[in-house]
Amino acid sequence: MSTTRIALGVEYDGQPFCGWQRQKDDLPTVQGALEAGLSQVANEPVKIVCAGRTDTGVHACAQVIHFDTRAQRSERSWVFGANANIDKAVSVLWARPVSTDFHARFSALSRRYRYVIANRRVRPSFAAGRVSWDPRPLDEHRMQQAALHLLGEHDFNAYRAAACQAHSPVRTLHRLDVQRKRDLVIIDIEANAFLHHMVRNIAGVLMAIGAGEQEVDWSREVLEARDRRLGGVTAPPHGLYFMGVEYPSGFEIPQVSPTQLVW
Repeated sequence: MSTTRIALGVEYDGQPFCGWQRQKDDLPTVQGALEAGLSQVANEPVKIVCAGRTDTGVHACAQVIHFDTRAQRSERSWVFGANANIDKAVSVLWARPVSTDFHARFSALSRRYRYVIANRRVRPSFAAGRVSWDPRPLDEHRMQQAALHLLGEHDFNAYRAAACQAHSPVRTLHRLDVQRKRDLVIIDIEANAFLHHMVRNIAGVLMAIGAGEQEVDWSREVLEARDRRLGGVTAPPHGLYFMGVEYPSGFEIPQVSPTQLVW
């Protein structure tokens, strides 16, 4: 029997999970939860591929995955069947058949993340686990000035985790914007691809500059040093959201607008 490739859009709260990737010791992961639920719907084992793996505590508003299956189900059945069989911290948003040359990871042209900081003296309670918290007064204008140094194609070795396994540290940053919405400072970032901890390390540098602990040009100096040891503190995972993926238009992958999201 022939197989069909199905693409799904997924959102999840990263708090209950030990990251995206399935673990050998059966720790709770987003991949594990989705594969278990989809296997129930398909009545056969399902293995999925995602656009971008996320760490423990990191959330997603528009993750994209694909899998191959012999099961014949309607788009509605994949969505509601999966949601009936997976952890409530995960929701499938849409489903559609795609051509076999579509690949959730390798077909992506760019990926978008958002980092949300509660910037007030008192720690948040309602949004705890869904935002980062920095009690230092942050100057978002200084942060935006510093962000400009990172745009374009660069060697981001100083902004990746020491354990990052990517073969090349070169990435192209298309967008890096900082804005304030009352007590929230929001960092939006888009690149062709990201290194391990790259967004959180950029956020850590920008926060130190926003707090006045470093000069605006420090973001460029860290970049040019290409040495992770000279960078800032890695920002916590709680405020990080995987916002979406851009694919060639021919694949007709739905897009989720940031205006539809909580932050």
